[in-house]
Amino acid sequence: MRKILSKFSVKSILVGSAIALSSFTAVSYVFDKNDVIFELLLGSLGANHYNPVKLDDTFSEKVYDLYMKRLDNSKKFLLQEDVDVLSKYRRDIDDQVQNQRHDFYKKSVEIITKRIKEKESWAREILAKPLDYTVDEEYEVDGEKLAFAKNESDLKKEWQKWLKYQVLSRIEEVMDKQEKAIEKKDSTYKVKTFDSIEVDARRKTLKNNADLFKYLNKITPRDRFSMFANAIAGVYDPHTEYFAPKEKKKFDQAMSGQFEGIGARLMQKDGVLKVSEIIVGSPSFKQGELKAGDDILKVGQGPAEPVDITNMEMDEAIELIKGKKGTEVRLTVKKGDGSLKVIPIVRDIIEIEETFAKSAVLDNKTKVGYIYLPSFYTDFTRNGARHCSQDVRKEIEKLKKQNVKSIVIDLRDNGGGSLQEVIEMAGLFFPKGPVVQVKSKNNLRTVMEDKNPDVAWDGPLAIIVNHNSASASEILAAAIQDYKRGVIVGTPSFGKGTVQSFFDLDNYLLPQFDTIKPVGQVKITHQKFYRINGGATQLKGVVPDVLLPDPYAMLDLGEKELDYPMPWDEIAKADYAEFNSINYPMVIKNSQTRIKKNPQFALVEQQSKEVRLKKDDTRYNLNLEKFRAEVKQYRDQNKKYEDLRKEIKGFTASVLDEDKLRFGNDTTKIGRENRWAKNISKDIYIYEASNVVSELKMQPSVAKKGE
Repeated sequence: MRKILSKFSVKSILVGSAIALSSFTAVSYVFDKNDVIFELLLGSLGANHYNPVKLDDTFSEKVYDLYMKRLDNSKKFLLQEDVDVLSKYRRDIDDQVQNQRHDFYKKSVEIITKRIKEKESWAREILAKPLDYTVDEEYEVDGEKLAFAKNESDLKKEWQKWLKYQVLSRIEEVMDKQEKAIEKKDSTYKVKTFDSIEVDARRKTLKNNADLFKYLNKITPRDRFSMFANAIAGVYDPHTEYFAPKEKKKFDQAMSGQFEGIGARLMQKDGVLKVSEIIVGSPSFKQGELKAGDDILKVGQGPAEPVDITNMEMDEAIELIKGKKGTEVRLTVKKGDGSLKVIPIVRDIIEIEETFAKSAVLDNKTKVGYIYLPSFYTDFTRNGARHCSQDVRKEIEKLKKQNVKSIVIDLRDNGGGSLQEVIEMAGLFFPKGPVVQVKSKNNLRTVMEDKNPDVAWDGPLAIIVNHNSASASEILAAAIQDYKRGVIVGTPSFGKGTVQSFFDLDNYLLPQFDTIKPVGQVKITHQKFYRINGGATQLKGVVPDVLLPDPYAMLDLGEKELDYPMPWDEIAKADYAEFNSINYPMVIKNSQTRIKKNPQFALVEQQSKEVRLKKDDTRYNLNLEKFRAEVKQYRDQNKKYEDLRKEIKGFTASVLDEDKLRFGNDTTKIGRENRWAKNISKDIYIYEASNVVSELKMQPSVAKKGE
């Protein structure tokens, strides 16, 4: 560490990837927590990042650009004069962070806080009376295409356009609904005058903007600091991030698909937290008194004085209700009959079913097993937790009992997760062998292998990917593709070929600094992964064997579009053996023939062109008639795409028999799973993947080894 050493009489030593503060000699000390976090953050990045950056003027400029991009991306708060003031620091940020001077950061917080306060009254003022919907003016919805306003007057005009756009969107929606009701002669629909519709639209827009400012005013200095810290981390690469303690907690919950709480789904309406659903088997379900429709008014931690949560932000109220397993929360609720009741509930582990693997049986001439995997989840924090590789194995066994002939695994929109889980999952489909190669910052190359010879499924296999399939999803798809073990179907994947680990900054503090704990954690890119054929998915992604039409084919998407991505490179092949039982040219040719004959895929091709046009055209005319005409045009264009979600003849999906038994009399879960299966039967990508996999004749033979 640098300046902080003389300031606090603290000596820093780096040991491998660890940072320790030692040789504390001061008798008494006062320090800025942010200074310590910056020291730990920069030290950890320098010691652990795969490709640490040099702290110089180029670094400073990148931090400045990234931070300013995030500070006011919509260009609705800062003036050009504010940008001019902050731009003076553009090449000085490196010196500031190394010498515990935070002039730029502090000045930016001072300016943005002031500008937010100034704008708070604008929405009330502008929306206090009817707007002029006859004037011809355009509003640009893409903030990146705008310049910062030169003065307050210009910025206020931009706010007027922005608010008018919001009001017009509401007016158009109601008018369209009303016109359809009149056309259908729906006597139950209460027709409103334009003035009534306009007043209601302004009222709702005002409330939404009041909620926006309520949120903006609650952004704490700690939140602002995290934003600046992440601008610094983001210069290293897009996936290196600083996590304040509360953000790390949210990340862990998302990764594990679990949280500790009472098991009730909640919603907020008119400032009141309402119970929308009780999760079957949860603590609330077992306790029995909390019901859907109840209003939660107060939250007490055991016998402690309860806290009134009416009009409290929903996230804050939920944090009070959540808590450690085994602890008691007492909810004061208002029942449907108006009576008040205090309900004690002992918290427990709640599993979010939507985050876990699940399966269905597809009927498309043959029986095809379908496995949906939303992420490569795991839980590093406790024993007995769910792991996706184990769950997928269980789904395979269930599908075998239903005598499926082939399996499709859906990794669309799966952003990745645990590296170890994907290695174990790949091993479910071939005997032990390499799955992925990993290279560390010291150029140490490691071949990561599945060492379990057991194979859960040796039959025909297809994997569906899309632009949002990233990281671990790409590792699995690439391994199956390199082994020629199955067919990859869909659209090119995201292109994230880097590995991150968390480094808890608390671990690098000596007891003298315990008072500032917790300081948070930093997720650092410390490795790159490579395919077993030596190539990398970084930037390039995985290109499917069977390419399907893509509505986003004409857009630039993926890792390459993020700020400061790591470069692509390649290394030597691993030693592995390919299967030789799939006739890929035949599979591809047959799929292309089906696609050409499929009117739904023809619609997708057309849709991709219109998506591109809309991406470029981001301006709306704020004249009511012209605005409605534009919206109607887009609505009419989208009507033809409704055929993309119609049921496909001869193709059905159903919930597994074993799952039906497990659901028992839980009508809520049965209904949800049946709706899920029905949506599968309308999905043309799953349909074509089932066509592809049904053609495969798997023979578990091996052809040749890689070099």
